[in-house]
Amino acid sequence: MDQMFSKWQPVVLSLLRFMSGLMLMQHGTAKLLGFPPLPMFANLQIGSMVGVAGIIELVGGGLLVIGLFTRAAAFIASGMTAVAYFMVHAPQNFMPIVNGGELAALYCFVFFYLVFAGGGPISLDKMIFNKS
Repeated sequence: MDQMFSKWQPVVLSLLRFMSGLMLMQHGTAKLLGFPPLPMFANLQIGSMVGVAGIIELVGGGLLVIGLFTRAAAFIASGMTAVAYFMVHAPQNFMPIVNGGELAALYCFVFFYLVFAGGGPISLDKMIFNKS
C-alpha cells in the first residue's frame, strides 16, 4: 500500500499547492475585487494592513495556483498567515479552537511546508526551471 501512495505523492503535492493557492486567492479577491462581496471588506483601504494582506493573498495565491516562484510565494504567505494569527486571533485566546484562528494556523503550516517541498511536478517552476 505504501508503494501505491508513494507513487502519487508528487502529484498530490501539486494538488495541495493548487488548492491552497485557490483558497488563499479567494481571500484576496474578496478584499480587493469585491468578489464574493463581503460587507466587512466594503470600505477597505488598499494601504491598510488588511489591504496589504489582500495583495499578498491575491498575488501569492495566484502564484501558488500556477506553481510559479512557489517557494518564495509560500514563504511570504506563511509569514502573512502567521502575522494574521498572532495579531488577530491570539490576542483573544491563544488556543485556535477558542479564537477562531484554525484556518490561519493551518494555512501558515501548509505554506511553510511548501517552502521546503516546492511546487511539485505539475507547476510552472518545474517546466521553466528544471530542464531534466
